[in-house]
Amino acid sequence: MNPRTVKQTVAGTAGLLECAIDMPGDGSPDVVPRGWALICHPHPQHGGSMDNKVVQTVARALLQLGYQTVRFNYRGVGASQGEWDQGRGELDDVMSVLTAHRQPGLPFVLAGFSFGAYMASQALQQLSADEQPQQLVLVGPSTQRQVMPPVPPHSVVIHGESDDVVPLTATLDWARPQALPVIVFPGVGHFFHGQLALLRSTVVQQLQARGV
Repeated sequence: MNPRTVKQTVAGTAGLLECAIDMPGDGSPDVVPRGWALICHPHPQHGGSMDNKVVQTVARALLQLGYQTVRFNYRGVGASQGEWDQGRGELDDVMSVLTAHRQPGLPFVLAGFSFGAYMASQALQQLSADEQPQQLVLVGPSTQRQVMPPVPPHSVVIHGESDDVVPLTATLDWARPQALPVIVFPGVGHFFHGQLALLRSTVVQQLQARGV
C-alpha cells in the first residue's frame, strides 16, 4: 500500500499465509498504535486479493484513525500457500491470521469487503466474548450468495445503490430483521469506482462517531 508496508507470513492450516502490515503515522517505531485492524479481501475465485482497492481504502481509513492494519491473502492467492477450499479453509485462514496478530488488551477492528465481509462475519462467530472486536466494518457484504449471520447492532455496513454483484435489496433483506442501518452510496457500484475517497471518509466518520 505504501513503501513502508511490511510483508510477513503466518502459519495457516494449508501452509504459509502472506500478510501486509502497515503502521499509522510516519512509520516511526516511536508511534504507538491505538489498536489494530484486520481487513478481509473479496472472493479469491474472482480476482480478490489483499491489494484490492476497496480493501486498501478501508485500511487507509483505519490507519488515519491510528490503527495498525493487517491485510492478508487467503490460501492460493498471491504468495499464500494452499488452494481454494469453498470458504471453509478461507475461514481457517482468517482465524490463523487473527491468532497470529492478536494483541491482548489492545482494541481491534474486524473489517471485510464483499466475500471478505462474509468471512469477517463468520470469524466473529468463532470468537469468545472476551475476544470480540471493538468494531465490525462490512463494505458491500456478500448477502446474496452467502448466508450472512446477524452482526452487532453498532456494526458499520456500507453498500452501493447500483451494486451489480450483490444487489442492494439482498443486503437490505438481511439487515431488516436486525433493524440494522445500512449506509447507501447513491448510484455507486460494487467496487466503489470514483468514490473511494468518499468511502474512506465515511468509514473514518462512522468509526469516530462510535468512539473508535
